[in-house]
Amino acid sequence: MLSYSELRAGVTFVMDGDPYQVLEYNFLRMQQRKPVAQTKIKNLRTGKVINRTFHQNESFVEADIEKEKSKFLYAHRGEYWFQRGGDPKNRIILKEDLLGNAIKFLVQNTEVILDTFKDEIINVEIPIKIDLKVTQAPPGVKGDSAQGGSKEIILETGAKITSPLFINEGDIIRVNTQTGEYVERVEKK
Repeated sequence: MLSYSELRAGVTFVMDGDPYQVLEYNFLRMQQRKPVAQTKIKNLRTGKVINRTFHQNESFVEADIEKEKSKFLYAHRGEYWFQRGGDPKNRIILKEDLLGNAIKFLVQNTEVILDTFKDEIINVEIPIKIDLKVTQAPPGVKGDSAQGGSKEIILETGAKITSPLFINEGDIIRVNTQTGEYVERVEKK
């Protein structure tokens, strides 16, 4: 059991039958009042973020979230196929809404982590940085710095991101999947 004072950032707990993760935690002790914990928590099933204040008489069960390595195989008509563990026969299908923003950066054979709560997959964690090939990039014209020296490019997954002018079609770049931003060029065409 977790007390209200143990709800630090990163802790997962069960409230109303759903798993929640603490994003922000602030302990307040005001004069003439009992201390409280002000938190910002995220429902791991729905993705909804809420602000909630907890009092000293509240306690919670720690969420038992299992993490399992998996491999992305392919996508077809809004269905995303994954191979669980190392067994090629153990395949599962996940829908687009569960993956969220991750679908912009998934390429074949990407290693991911499936978060499971009570035998239900609630989240798919993709690597923070992924190398992707640039499929379309307008030419960077010398002296064209009116837009701050950047241009919009399209990656092999169809995602559109902003990159520096020197990135060309066929280059392989590293992208931060959490922010969707260009990090560095890995290989020049």
